[in-house]
Amino acid sequence: MNKVRLGIAGLGNMGKFHADYLLQGKVARCELSAVSSSSPARLEPYRQLKTFESAEKMIHSGAIDALIIATPHYQHTTLGIEALRHGVHVLVEKPISVHKADCERLMAAHRDKKLVFAAVFQQRAEPKYKKLKSLLANHELGEITRINWIITDWFRTESYYASGGWRATWKGEGGGVLLNQCPHNLDILIWLLGPPARVRGFCQLGRFHNIEVEDDVTAYLEWPNRATGVFITSTGEAPGSNRFEVVGERGKLVVENQKISLIRNEASMFEFSRTSKAGFSKPDTWNIEIPYDTTTGQHQHITQNFIDAILDGAPLIAPASEGIHSVELANAILYSSLEDRTIDLPLDSAAYEQKLQQLIRNSKFEKNVITSTGAEDFTKSFNR
Repeated sequence: MNKVRLGIAGLGNMGKFHADYLLQGKVARCELSAVSSSSPARLEPYRQLKTFESAEKMIHSGAIDALIIATPHYQHTTLGIEALRHGVHVLVEKPISVHKADCERLMAAHRDKKLVFAAVFQQRAEPKYKKLKSLLANHELGEITRINWIITDWFRTESYYASGGWRATWKGEGGGVLLNQCPHNLDILIWLLGPPARVRGFCQLGRFHNIEVEDDVTAYLEWPNRATGVFITSTGEAPGSNRFEVVGERGKLVVENQKISLIRNEASMFEFSRTSKAGFSKPDTWNIEIPYDTTTGQHQHITQNFIDAILDGAPLIAPASEGIHSVELANAILYSSLEDRTIDLPLDSAAYEQKLQQLIRNSKFEKNVITSTGAEDFTKSFNR
């Protein structure tokens, strides 16, 4: 094989976005060969390709070598399993599944390791986060003691939530801001710092919108080395903030307004505290703005890496097997809030699945769906 035949399952916002850059030839050594959607109107612009009314028919058609899954969340698991079992390479949008138990089922279906199975965590390709990972890997801060991420610029309107019957429901989406907007942030958090050991979540359901799932979240996190953290997010706050701080014994890294700032202690704060003879003194600091390459490819970069992995065996930027961690953390934060207690990780996946099924059974929420009157540039929300 010298060219990969790609199919896309789902032609909502993300599916159309993937189709557009693929048809523009922005990913080498592949071609968009087929698309699937249950909506005939969404298939109409792609009649030059092979079109299917179901992803299952496309998977079994022999028309594709690899599949991008961009459907509503619950279908990520079933379609991923179907494709892997049928010998099709898979690139799945976030979250890879709604809950940890489905992630485990999806991972179990990846038996043939010759098949490439990746996730669309494009923030891993963002230069600012790559630079941050390099700085932390080089132990620029020494021992990490605290993190703080305020990511409340995910503002969404009632119109957004009314645009699809599956959105912001337990049955259709399985959660709110943690599962839709924040999988990338949670993935970056774990990618940089590893998974926390325990969490305490405080989630408000439908605080700002007429929805039944969480749209405002504050979570307390603890890591095995006793580092602590706070993660705050919302889809109801404007103008919102995006400030990420990582604190260690040698200083503090701050990512905000597309800048990385390092406030570097001249001495370890631990050592300074033990040896200083003055009660109110602090280590002297350097204030440094860290330069980084601001060019970005985002989704195209991840898709190119997926193609290169299929054709050349290139290492994946975002293996799907790592996608379980952000799902688990999102589940744990919400479960903690619903149960009103601290949750230790790893999360009991069966217990959380049971809780989610209970929420679905007990739901009396009636969704008011309104058809959008025009196209919007949703890509402005990518760079977080």
